[in-house]
Amino acid sequence: MAIEMTEAGGGGGEAAVNGPAAAGGGGAEKLSPAARLFHAPRFNCYILAIMGCKTRINPGVVKAGLEETLLKHPRFSSKMVGDIKRSGKMKWVQTKMNLDEHVIVPDVDPDMDTPDRFVEDYISYLTKTPLDMSRPLWELHLLNVKTSDAEAVAIFRIHHSMGDGASLMSLLLACTRKTADPEALPTIPGKKSAGTQNSGGFWWFILALWSMFRLIWNTIVDFSVFVATYCFLKDTESLVKGGPGVAKTTKRFVHRTVSLDDIKLIKSALNMTINDVVLGVTQAGLSRYLNRRYEGESGKDQNSKKKKSNIPKNMRLRATVLINLRPTAGIQALSDMMIKKSKCKWGNWIGYILIPFSIGSEDDPLEYVRKAKATIDRKKLSLEAIITFACAELVLKLFGVKVASAIAHRFLSNTTVAFSNVIGPVEEISFYGHPIAFLAPSVYGHPHALTIHFQSYVNKMTIAVAVDPDVIPDPHQLCDDIEESLKTIKAAVSEKELATVVPIV
Repeated sequence: MAIEMTEAGGGGGEAAVNGPAAAGGGGAEKLSPAARLFHAPRFNCYILAIMGCKTRINPGVVKAGLEETLLKHPRFSSKMVGDIKRSGKMKWVQTKMNLDEHVIVPDVDPDMDTPDRFVEDYISYLTKTPLDMSRPLWELHLLNVKTSDAEAVAIFRIHHSMGDGASLMSLLLACTRKTADPEALPTIPGKKSAGTQNSGGFWWFILALWSMFRLIWNTIVDFSVFVATYCFLKDTESLVKGGPGVAKTTKRFVHRTVSLDDIKLIKSALNMTINDVVLGVTQAGLSRYLNRRYEGESGKDQNSKKKKSNIPKNMRLRATVLINLRPTAGIQALSDMMIKKSKCKWGNWIGYILIPFSIGSEDDPLEYVRKAKATIDRKKLSLEAIITFACAELVLKLFGVKVASAIAHRFLSNTTVAFSNVIGPVEEISFYGHPIAFLAPSVYGHPHALTIHFQSYVNKMTIAVAVDPDVIPDPHQLCDDIEESLKTIKAAVSEKELATVVPIV
Protein backbone atom coordinates (compact mmCIF):
# COMPACT_ATOMS: atom_id res chain seq x y z
CA MET A 1 0.00 0.00 0.00
CA ALA A 2 1.70 3.19 -1.15
CA ILE A 3 1.46 6.11 1.20
CA GLU A 4 -0.07 8.89 -0.85
CA MET A 5 -1.99 11.59 0.89
CA THR A 6 -3.48 14.46 -0.90
CA GLU A 7 -5.57 16.36 1.54
CA ALA A 8 -7.31 16.17 4.83
CA GLY A 9 -10.79 14.77 4.54
CA GLY A 10 -12.65 11.56 4.76
CA GLY A 11 -15.55 9.47 3.71
CA GLY A 12 -16.47 7.89 0.44
CA GLY A 13 -18.73 7.98 -2.50
CA GLU A 14 -18.12 7.18 -6.14
CA ALA A 15 -19.87 7.62 -9.43
CA ALA A 16 -19.23 6.69 -13.01
CA VAL A 17 -18.90 10.09 -14.65
CA ASN A 18 -19.79 10.51 -18.31
CA GLY A 19 -17.89 12.91 -20.43
CA PRO A 20 -19.27 15.91 -22.12
CA ALA A 21 -22.83 16.85 -21.31
CA ALA A 22 -24.82 19.45 -23.11
CA ALA A 23 -24.09 22.91 -21.81
CA GLY A 24 -27.01 24.29 -19.91
CA GLY A 25 -28.87 20.98 -19.97
CA GLY A 26 -28.46 17.49 -18.65
CA GLY A 27 -29.76 15.87 -15.50
CA ALA A 28 -28.77 16.39 -11.91
CA GLU A 29 -26.48 14.17 -9.87
CA LYS A 30 -26.56 13.94 -6.09
CA LEU A 31 -23.42 14.84 -4.15
CA SER A 32 -21.66 11.88 -2.62
CA PRO A 33 -21.45 11.74 1.20
CA ALA A 34 -17.79 12.78 1.07
CA ALA A 35 -18.57 15.72 -1.23
CA ARG A 36 -21.22 16.93 1.24
CA LEU A 37 -18.69 16.55 4.04
CA PHE A 38 -16.35 19.03 2.34
CA HIS A 39 -19.13 21.64 2.42
CA ALA A 40 -19.60 21.38 6.17
CA PRO A 41 -18.90 24.74 7.87
CA ARG A 42 -15.87 23.42 9.80
CA PHE A 43 -14.53 21.35 6.91
CA ASN A 44 -14.71 23.62 3.86
CA CYS A 45 -11.64 22.41 1.96
CA TYR A 46 -10.01 23.66 -1.24
CA ILE A 47 -7.29 22.20 -3.44
CA LEU A 48 -4.59 24.38 -4.98
CA ALA A 49 -2.45 23.32 -7.94
CA ILE A 50 0.36 25.82 -8.58
CA MET A 51 2.18 25.48 -11.89
CA GLY A 52 5.28 27.44 -12.84
CA CYS A 53 5.67 27.95 -16.61
CA LYS A 54 8.87 28.46 -18.59
CA THR A 55 7.19 31.03 -20.88
CA ARG A 56 4.67 33.83 -20.48
CA ILE A 57 1.10 32.52 -20.48
CA ASN A 58 -1.24 33.33 -23.36
CA PRO A 59 -4.73 33.52 -21.76
CA GLY A 60 -6.52 33.06 -25.10
CA VAL A 61 -4.66 29.82 -25.82
CA VAL A 62 -5.40 28.51 -22.32
CA LYS A 63 -9.11 29.33 -22.58
CA ALA A 64 -9.35 27.57 -25.95
CA GLY A 65 -7.61 24.52 -24.47
CA LEU A 66 -9.93 24.45 -21.46
CA GLU A 67 -13.00 24.49 -23.71
CA GLU A 68 -11.71 21.39 -25.51
CA THR A 69 -10.75 19.47 -22.37
CA LEU A 70 -11.59 20.46 -18.80
CA LEU A 71 -15.00 21.99 -19.53
CA LYS A 72 -16.11 18.67 -21.02
CA HIS A 73 -15.78 17.07 -17.60
CA PRO A 74 -19.26 17.30 -15.99
CA ARG A 75 -17.92 18.45 -12.61
CA PHE A 76 -16.25 21.50 -14.19
CA SER A 77 -19.43 22.60 -15.95
CA SER A 78 -21.87 21.94 -13.09
CA LYS A 79 -22.90 24.11 -10.18
CA MET A 80 -24.00 22.93 -6.77
CA VAL A 81 -27.67 23.30 -5.92
CA GLY A 82 -29.14 22.72 -2.45
CA ASP A 83 -28.77 23.73 1.18
CA ILE A 84 -26.18 21.95 3.30
CA LYS A 85 -27.24 23.72 6.50
CA ARG A 86 -30.97 22.96 6.38
CA SER A 87 -31.92 19.93 4.33
CA GLY A 88 -28.43 18.65 3.57
CA LYS A 89 -29.72 17.69 0.11
CA MET A 90 -27.32 18.86 -2.58
CA LYS A 91 -26.78 17.96 -6.21
CA TRP A 92 -24.66 18.83 -9.24
CA VAL A 93 -26.61 20.53 -12.04
CA GLN A 94 -25.22 21.27 -15.49
CA THR A 95 -25.07 24.99 -16.29
CA LYS A 96 -23.98 27.35 -19.03
CA MET A 97 -20.37 28.33 -18.64
CA ASN A 98 -18.90 31.79 -18.88
CA LEU A 99 -15.18 31.01 -19.00
CA ASP A 100 -14.22 34.61 -18.26
CA GLU A 101 -15.72 34.17 -14.77
CA HIS A 102 -13.38 31.27 -14.06
CA VAL A 103 -10.12 32.31 -15.75
CA ILE A 104 -8.77 35.36 -13.92
CA VAL A 105 -5.91 37.34 -15.47
CA PRO A 106 -5.00 40.23 -13.16
CA ASP A 107 -3.18 43.27 -14.53
CA VAL A 108 0.22 43.15 -12.83
CA ASP A 109 3.44 45.12 -13.10
CA PRO A 110 5.96 42.87 -14.88
CA ASP A 111 8.86 44.91 -13.46
CA MET A 112 7.89 44.71 -9.79
CA ASP A 113 10.71 44.55 -7.24
CA THR A 114 9.64 41.41 -5.33
CA PRO A 115 7.73 39.10 -7.70
CA ASP A 116 8.14 35.99 -5.52
CA ARG A 117 6.62 37.82 -2.57
CA PHE A 118 3.80 39.12 -4.76
CA VAL A 119 2.87 35.59 -5.91
CA GLU A 120 2.95 34.32 -2.31
CA ASP A 121 0.73 37.21 -1.16
CA TYR A 122 -1.65 36.67 -4.08
CA ILE A 123 -2.12 32.97 -3.31
CA SER A 124 -2.46 33.69 0.40
CA TYR A 125 -5.21 36.23 -0.35
CA LEU A 126 -7.17 33.51 -2.19
CA THR A 127 -7.57 31.64 1.11
CA LYS A 128 -9.54 34.62 2.46
CA THR A 129 -12.13 34.58 -0.32
CA PRO A 130 -14.53 31.66 -0.86
CA LEU A 131 -15.60 30.55 -4.31
CA ASP A 132 -18.95 31.74 -5.66
CA MET A 133 -21.33 28.85 -4.95
CA SER A 134 -23.67 29.92 -7.76
CA ARG A 135 -21.03 28.84 -10.33
CA PRO A 136 -18.99 25.70 -10.95
CA LEU A 137 -16.57 25.45 -8.03
CA TRP A 138 -13.22 26.13 -9.66
CA GLU A 139 -11.11 28.95 -11.02
CA LEU A 140 -7.77 29.45 -12.73
CA HIS A 141 -5.54 32.45 -12.05
CA LEU A 142 -2.88 33.35 -14.63
CA LEU A 143 -0.04 35.55 -13.36
CA ASN A 144 2.43 36.75 -15.98
CA VAL A 145 5.03 37.53 -13.36
CA LYS A 146 8.63 36.37 -13.65
CA THR A 147 9.70 34.71 -10.40
CA SER A 148 12.97 33.10 -9.33
CA ASP A 149 11.99 29.75 -10.87
CA ALA A 150 9.38 30.51 -13.56
CA GLU A 151 8.44 33.04 -16.23
CA ALA A 152 4.77 32.91 -15.23
CA VAL A 153 2.54 31.13 -12.70
CA ALA A 154 -0.86 29.45 -13.09
CA ILE A 155 -2.95 28.67 -10.01
CA PHE A 156 -5.90 26.29 -10.06
CA ARG A 157 -8.28 26.58 -7.10
CA ILE A 158 -10.83 23.77 -6.91
CA HIS A 159 -13.32 22.94 -4.19
CA HIS A 160 -12.56 19.58 -2.60
CA SER A 161 -16.13 18.39 -3.11
CA MET A 162 -15.39 18.08 -6.84
CA GLY A 163 -13.12 15.07 -6.22
CA ASP A 164 -10.21 13.67 -4.28
CA GLY A 165 -6.81 15.27 -4.75
CA ALA A 166 -5.25 12.37 -6.65
CA SER A 167 -8.11 12.27 -9.18
CA LEU A 168 -8.12 16.03 -9.68
CA MET A 169 -4.35 16.15 -10.20
CA SER A 170 -4.64 13.30 -12.70
CA LEU A 171 -7.39 15.20 -14.49
CA LEU A 172 -5.25 18.33 -14.72
CA LEU A 173 -2.32 16.27 -16.03
CA ALA A 174 -4.67 14.79 -18.65
CA CYS A 175 -4.99 18.35 -19.97
CA THR A 176 -1.21 18.52 -20.55
CA ARG A 177 0.99 16.95 -23.22
CA LYS A 178 4.64 16.01 -23.51
CA THR A 179 6.70 18.99 -24.62
CA ALA A 180 8.76 16.77 -26.93
CA ASP A 181 5.61 15.15 -28.39
CA PRO A 182 2.62 17.56 -28.32
CA GLU A 183 0.18 14.73 -29.13
CA ALA A 184 1.31 12.40 -26.32
CA LEU A 185 -0.02 12.32 -22.77
CA PRO A 186 2.44 12.49 -19.84
CA THR A 187 4.03 9.30 -18.54
CA ILE A 188 3.43 8.59 -14.86
CA PRO A 189 5.47 5.76 -13.30
CA GLY A 190 3.33 2.84 -12.18
CA LYS A 191 3.49 1.34 -8.73
CA LYS A 192 5.70 -1.68 -8.50
CA SER A 193 4.07 -4.68 -6.89
CA ALA A 194 6.15 -6.26 -4.20
CA GLY A 195 5.27 -9.79 -5.27
CA THR A 196 5.32 -12.82 -3.01
CA GLN A 197 7.46 -15.88 -3.29
CA ASN A 198 5.41 -18.97 -2.60
CA SER A 199 8.01 -21.66 -2.14
CA GLY A 200 5.54 -23.92 -0.38
CA GLY A 201 6.41 -26.12 2.54
CA PHE A 202 6.13 -25.81 6.26
CA TRP A 203 8.27 -22.69 6.76
CA TRP A 204 6.37 -20.73 4.13
CA PHE A 205 3.13 -21.61 5.93
CA ILE A 206 4.57 -20.42 9.26
CA LEU A 207 5.73 -17.16 7.65
CA ALA A 208 2.32 -16.55 6.08
CA LEU A 209 0.63 -17.29 9.42
CA TRP A 210 2.97 -14.87 11.21
CA SER A 211 2.30 -12.13 8.61
CA MET A 212 -1.44 -12.62 9.01
CA PHE A 213 -1.13 -12.36 12.79
CA ARG A 214 0.88 -9.14 12.46
CA LEU A 215 -1.69 -7.71 10.03
CA ILE A 216 -4.56 -8.39 12.44
CA TRP A 217 -2.62 -7.15 15.48
CA ASN A 218 -1.38 -3.97 13.78
CA THR A 219 -4.89 -3.20 12.53
CA ILE A 220 -6.36 -3.59 16.04
CA VAL A 221 -3.64 -1.36 17.54
CA ASP A 222 -3.94 1.28 14.81
CA PHE A 223 -7.72 1.44 15.06
CA SER A 224 -7.47 1.72 18.84
CA VAL A 225 -5.06 4.65 18.44
CA PHE A 226 -7.45 6.20 15.92
CA VAL A 227 -10.34 6.02 18.41
CA ALA A 228 -8.10 7.26 21.24
CA THR A 229 -6.98 10.20 19.10
CA TYR A 230 -10.59 11.23 18.56
CA CYS A 231 -11.43 10.82 22.25
CA PHE A 232 -8.41 12.12 24.17
CA LEU A 233 -4.97 11.37 22.66
CA LYS A 234 -3.63 14.73 21.54
CA ASP A 235 -0.28 15.65 20.04
CA THR A 236 2.08 17.73 22.16
CA GLU A 237 1.30 21.45 22.04
CA SER A 238 4.35 22.36 19.96
CA LEU A 239 5.46 25.45 18.06
CA VAL A 240 4.04 24.01 14.81
CA LYS A 241 0.65 22.81 16.08
CA GLY A 242 -2.38 24.90 15.27
CA GLY A 243 -4.94 25.93 17.84
CA PRO A 244 -8.74 26.24 17.72
CA GLY A 245 -10.00 27.89 14.55
CA VAL A 246 -6.85 27.15 12.53
CA ALA A 247 -8.93 25.69 9.68
CA LYS A 248 -10.34 29.15 8.90
CA THR A 249 -7.17 31.21 9.20
CA THR A 250 -5.29 32.68 6.25
CA LYS A 251 -2.63 30.32 4.93
CA ARG A 252 0.72 31.00 3.30
CA PHE A 253 2.17 28.76 0.57
CA VAL A 254 5.85 28.41 -0.27
CA HIS A 255 7.79 25.75 -2.15
CA ARG A 256 11.32 24.53 -2.63
CA THR A 257 12.68 22.39 -5.46
CA VAL A 258 15.37 19.78 -4.75
CA SER A 259 17.03 17.04 -6.78
CA LEU A 260 15.00 13.87 -7.23
CA ASP A 261 18.25 12.13 -8.18
CA ASP A 262 19.60 12.83 -4.68
CA ILE A 263 16.54 11.17 -3.17
CA LYS A 264 16.93 8.19 -5.51
CA LEU A 265 20.60 7.90 -4.55
CA ILE A 266 19.66 7.59 -0.87
CA LYS A 267 16.85 5.19 -1.76
CA SER A 268 19.17 2.86 -3.68
CA ALA A 269 22.04 3.01 -1.19
CA LEU A 270 19.81 2.12 1.78
CA ASN A 271 17.47 -0.23 -0.11
CA MET A 272 14.41 1.88 0.63
CA THR A 273 11.51 3.49 -1.21
CA ILE A 274 11.00 7.12 -2.19
CA ASN A 275 8.30 7.31 0.50
CA ASP A 276 10.80 6.17 3.14
CA VAL A 277 13.33 8.80 2.12
CA VAL A 278 10.97 11.78 1.90
CA LEU A 279 9.43 10.91 5.27
CA GLY A 280 12.89 10.58 6.83
CA VAL A 281 14.06 13.86 5.30
CA THR A 282 10.90 15.59 6.57
CA GLN A 283 11.48 14.26 10.09
CA ALA A 284 15.07 15.49 10.00
CA GLY A 285 14.11 18.91 8.60
CA LEU A 286 11.28 19.41 11.10
CA SER A 287 13.61 18.39 13.95
CA ARG A 288 16.19 20.92 12.79
CA TYR A 289 13.54 23.63 12.50
CA LEU A 290 11.97 22.95 15.90
CA ASN A 291 15.38 22.79 17.58
CA ARG A 292 16.14 26.32 16.34
CA ARG A 293 12.70 27.64 17.31
CA TYR A 294 12.90 26.21 20.82
CA GLU A 295 16.41 27.56 21.23
CA GLY A 296 15.06 31.01 20.41
CA GLU A 297 12.12 30.52 22.78
CA SER A 298 14.47 29.64 25.66
CA GLY A 299 16.10 33.09 25.35
CA LYS A 300 19.66 31.82 25.72
CA ASP A 301 22.46 34.22 24.91
CA GLN A 302 25.18 33.36 22.43
CA ASN A 303 27.78 32.70 25.15
CA SER A 304 25.69 30.06 26.92
CA LYS A 305 26.57 26.43 26.38
CA LYS A 306 24.67 25.03 23.43
CA LYS A 307 22.54 21.97 24.18
CA LYS A 308 22.46 19.04 21.81
CA SER A 309 18.68 19.36 21.55
CA ASN A 310 16.29 22.07 22.68
CA ILE A 311 13.22 20.07 21.69
CA PRO A 312 11.03 18.89 24.60
CA LYS A 313 11.56 15.21 25.36
CA ASN A 314 8.97 12.62 24.33
CA MET A 315 7.23 15.01 21.95
CA ARG A 316 4.22 13.43 20.28
CA LEU A 317 3.94 14.78 16.74
CA ARG A 318 1.90 12.88 14.17
CA ALA A 319 1.04 13.36 10.54
CA THR A 320 -2.33 12.54 9.04
CA VAL A 321 -1.94 10.74 5.73
CA LEU A 322 -4.81 9.91 3.44
CA ILE A 323 -4.70 6.71 1.42
CA ASN A 324 -6.58 6.57 -1.87
CA LEU A 325 -8.15 3.10 -1.63
CA ARG A 326 -9.60 3.13 -5.14
CA PRO A 327 -7.03 3.08 -7.95
CA THR A 328 -7.03 6.54 -9.49
CA ALA A 329 -8.40 6.70 -13.02
CA GLY A 330 -5.46 6.80 -15.40
CA ILE A 331 -4.58 9.91 -17.38
CA GLN A 332 -5.56 8.14 -20.62
CA ALA A 333 -9.00 7.21 -19.22
CA LEU A 334 -9.61 10.79 -18.09
CA SER A 335 -8.47 12.15 -21.44
CA ASP A 336 -10.83 9.75 -23.25
CA MET A 337 -13.67 10.80 -20.97
CA MET A 338 -13.20 14.47 -21.94
CA ILE A 339 -12.69 13.81 -25.65
CA LYS A 340 -14.61 10.61 -26.48
CA LYS A 341 -17.47 10.87 -23.94
CA SER A 342 -16.44 7.58 -22.32
CA LYS A 343 -17.27 6.67 -18.73
CA CYS A 344 -14.78 7.02 -15.91
CA LYS A 345 -15.04 6.34 -12.18
CA TRP A 346 -14.95 9.47 -10.07
CA GLY A 347 -15.27 10.06 -6.35
CA ASN A 348 -13.64 9.85 -2.95
CA TRP A 349 -12.53 6.50 -1.56
CA ILE A 350 -10.03 7.63 1.02
CA GLY A 351 -9.05 6.45 4.49
CA TYR A 352 -6.87 7.92 7.21
CA ILE A 353 -3.62 6.61 8.60
CA LEU A 354 -1.56 8.19 11.34
CA ILE A 355 2.21 8.44 10.96
CA PRO A 356 4.17 9.17 14.18
CA PHE A 357 7.10 11.48 13.44
CA SER A 358 10.46 10.87 15.11
CA ILE A 359 11.40 14.35 16.32
CA GLY A 360 14.73 14.98 18.04
CA SER A 361 18.47 15.14 17.47
CA GLU A 362 20.26 12.11 16.00
CA ASP A 363 24.03 11.56 16.00
CA ASP A 364 23.66 9.62 12.75
CA PRO A 365 21.41 11.47 10.24
CA LEU A 366 20.62 8.14 8.55
CA GLU A 367 18.60 7.21 11.65
CA TYR A 368 15.83 9.53 10.46
CA VAL A 369 15.30 7.53 7.26
CA ARG A 370 15.77 4.18 9.01
CA LYS A 371 13.04 5.07 11.48
CA ALA A 372 10.84 6.30 8.65
CA LYS A 373 11.27 2.99 6.82
CA ALA A 374 10.39 1.04 9.96
CA THR A 375 7.23 3.12 10.43
CA ILE A 376 6.08 2.74 6.82
CA ASP A 377 6.90 -0.99 6.71
CA ARG A 378 4.71 -1.49 9.76
CA LYS A 379 1.86 0.56 8.25
CA LYS A 380 1.96 -1.63 5.16
CA LEU A 381 0.98 -4.54 7.41
CA SER A 382 -2.20 -2.86 8.63
CA LEU A 383 -5.74 -2.34 7.37
CA GLU A 384 -5.99 1.01 9.15
CA ALA A 385 -6.97 2.96 6.02
CA ILE A 386 -9.70 0.49 5.06
CA ILE A 387 -11.14 0.41 8.58
CA THR A 388 -11.16 4.20 8.94
CA PHE A 389 -12.76 4.57 5.51
CA ALA A 390 -15.49 2.06 6.45
CA CYS A 391 -16.13 3.86 9.74
CA ALA A 392 -16.37 7.24 8.02
CA GLU A 393 -18.81 5.80 5.49
CA LEU A 394 -20.93 4.27 8.26
CA VAL A 395 -21.03 7.49 10.30
CA LEU A 396 -22.03 9.50 7.22
CA LYS A 397 -24.90 7.15 6.44
CA LEU A 398 -26.16 6.76 10.02
CA PHE A 399 -25.64 10.24 11.48
CA GLY A 400 -25.19 12.58 8.54
CA VAL A 401 -22.69 15.22 7.49
CA LYS A 402 -22.82 17.35 10.64
CA VAL A 403 -21.71 14.53 12.95
CA ALA A 404 -19.17 13.17 10.45
CA SER A 405 -17.55 16.57 9.97
CA ALA A 406 -17.39 17.12 13.74
CA ILE A 407 -15.61 13.77 14.20
CA ALA A 408 -13.18 14.42 11.34
CA HIS A 409 -12.45 17.94 12.61
CA ARG A 410 -11.80 16.78 16.17
CA PHE A 411 -9.60 13.89 15.03
CA LEU A 412 -7.46 16.08 12.75
CA SER A 413 -7.25 18.83 15.38
CA ASN A 414 -5.57 16.36 17.73
CA THR A 415 -2.75 15.79 15.21
CA THR A 416 -0.14 18.24 13.91
CA VAL A 417 0.73 17.79 10.23
CA ALA A 418 -0.90 16.84 6.94
CA PHE A 419 1.61 15.00 4.74
CA SER A 420 1.76 13.47 1.26
CA ASN A 421 4.06 12.32 -1.52
CA VAL A 422 2.71 12.25 -5.09
CA ILE A 423 4.37 10.83 -8.20
CA GLY A 424 4.47 13.15 -11.20
CA PRO A 425 5.45 13.00 -14.90
CA VAL A 426 8.88 11.64 -15.79
CA GLU A 427 9.37 14.00 -18.75
CA GLU A 428 8.73 17.69 -19.32
CA ILE A 429 5.09 18.51 -20.06
CA SER A 430 3.29 21.55 -21.41
CA PHE A 431 0.03 23.12 -20.28
CA TYR A 432 -1.71 24.05 -23.54
CA GLY A 433 1.63 24.75 -25.17
CA HIS A 434 3.28 26.35 -22.13
CA PRO A 435 6.24 24.23 -20.86
CA ILE A 436 5.96 23.61 -17.10
CA ALA A 437 8.88 24.38 -14.79
CA PHE A 438 7.42 22.98 -11.55
CA LEU A 439 4.24 21.58 -9.97
CA ALA A 440 3.29 22.43 -6.39
CA PRO A 441 -0.09 21.08 -5.16
CA SER A 442 -1.50 21.95 -1.76
CA VAL A 443 -4.71 22.22 0.23
CA TYR A 444 -6.35 24.44 2.84
CA GLY A 445 -9.48 24.43 4.98
CA HIS A 446 -8.51 21.52 7.25
CA PRO A 447 -7.50 22.07 10.92
CA HIS A 448 -3.69 21.94 10.55
CA ALA A 449 -1.21 24.80 10.77
CA LEU A 450 1.31 22.82 8.70
CA THR A 451 0.81 20.86 5.49
CA ILE A 452 3.71 19.33 3.56
CA HIS A 453 3.38 17.90 0.05
CA PHE A 454 6.12 16.31 -2.02
CA GLN A 455 5.55 16.36 -5.79
CA SER A 456 8.00 14.78 -8.24
CA TYR A 457 8.42 16.14 -11.76
CA VAL A 458 11.05 14.92 -14.26
CA ASN A 459 14.30 14.87 -12.22
CA LYS A 460 13.10 17.29 -9.55
CA MET A 461 11.12 17.05 -6.33
CA THR A 462 9.09 20.07 -5.23
CA ILE A 463 8.40 20.47 -1.52
CA ALA A 464 5.17 22.47 -1.13
CA VAL A 465 4.60 23.84 2.36
CA ALA A 466 1.37 25.47 3.54
CA VAL A 467 1.36 27.16 6.94
CA ASP A 468 -0.63 29.35 9.26
CA PRO A 469 1.78 32.33 9.48
CA ASP A 470 0.66 33.08 13.03
CA VAL A 471 2.00 29.65 14.07
CA ILE A 472 4.89 29.27 11.61
CA PRO A 473 6.05 32.79 10.69
CA ASP A 474 9.12 31.64 8.73
CA PRO A 475 8.06 28.90 6.24
CA HIS A 476 11.09 29.58 4.03
CA GLN A 477 13.32 28.64 6.96
CA LEU A 478 11.45 25.34 7.28
CA CYS A 479 12.09 24.70 3.56
CA ASP A 480 15.77 25.54 4.13
CA ASP A 481 15.94 23.01 6.96
CA ILE A 482 14.29 20.26 4.92
CA GLU A 483 16.65 20.94 2.00
CA GLU A 484 19.69 21.02 4.29
CA SER A 485 18.60 17.75 5.91
CA LEU A 486 18.46 16.11 2.47
CA LYS A 487 22.04 17.27 1.81
CA THR A 488 23.19 16.00 5.21
CA ILE A 489 21.61 12.58 4.70
CA LYS A 490 23.06 12.35 1.19
CA ALA A 491 26.52 13.24 2.54
CA ALA A 492 26.15 10.56 5.23
CA VAL A 493 25.25 7.99 2.57
CA SER A 494 28.28 8.96 0.47
CA GLU A 495 30.54 8.75 3.51
CA LYS A 496 29.15 5.34 4.38
CA GLU A 497 29.73 4.05 0.86
CA LEU A 498 33.25 5.47 0.86
CA ALA A 499 34.00 3.72 4.14
CA THR A 500 32.95 0.36 2.68
CA VAL A 501 35.36 0.63 -0.24
CA VAL A 502 38.37 -1.59 0.35
CA PRO A 503 41.56 0.22 -0.69
CA ILE A 504 43.69 -1.48 -3.33
CA VAL A 505 47.20 -2.14 -2.05
